[in-house]
Amino acid sequence: MLHMVEAAGWPIWPLILCSIVALAVIFERLASLRRARILPAKLLDEALNVSAKQLPAPDVIDKLERNSPLGAVLASGFRSVARPHASAVGLQEDLENAGRHQVYRLQKYLNALATVASAAPLLGLLGTVVGMIEIFGSQSTAGTDPTVLAHGISVALYNTALGLIVAVPSLIFYRYFRSRVDDYTVELEQAARRLATHLQSYLPRR
Repeated sequence: MLHMVEAAGWPIWPLILCSIVALAVIFERLASLRRARILPAKLLDEALNVSAKQLPAPDVIDKLERNSPLGAVLASGFRSVARPHASAVGLQEDLENAGRHQVYRLQKYLNALATVASAAPLLGLLGTVVGMIEIFGSQSTAGTDPTVLAHGISVALYNTALGLIVAVPSLIFYRYFRSRVDDYTVELEQAARRLATHLQSYLPRR
């Protein structure tokens, strides 16, 4: 590895930084986007059962909000109907706002991963150009310097390869995480609709 870094020259350092960022984001999102952390099993059913006859106590709602993104959306619905002059429109707006906030949190760091996926091939290309410049610089009237020629080829090839090695997994995981967030978004919306229907009985009759 050290030999590769030495052979690739200075253009490889930005690519190494990109690879570190990409790995950090991938491992963080793999841990954070687990279904059990976003949509705990049976949480919605438990919330509906607990509120079948009366709204949960404030401390229970606070605990629900800290439970998970799904819990935060459900807690916003309970707080909405508990307010004076609660309305169906207000309930819907509160659920939508809570849902948008949670989806925003689910998308955390994904733009950084997409940036790495886009920038890594360009950085690899930069390294290739630097290597080509060294290759042309090795040409002289006295002939070609084999050492400079070999170093220029190494710079070009190593940076091109590493740029692709960083970019391809970054793009794959970005697409994977985006798909997972989209799935969670749909399920959060469905849970919010079920809760809104369930809480209609707590709204004042007009």
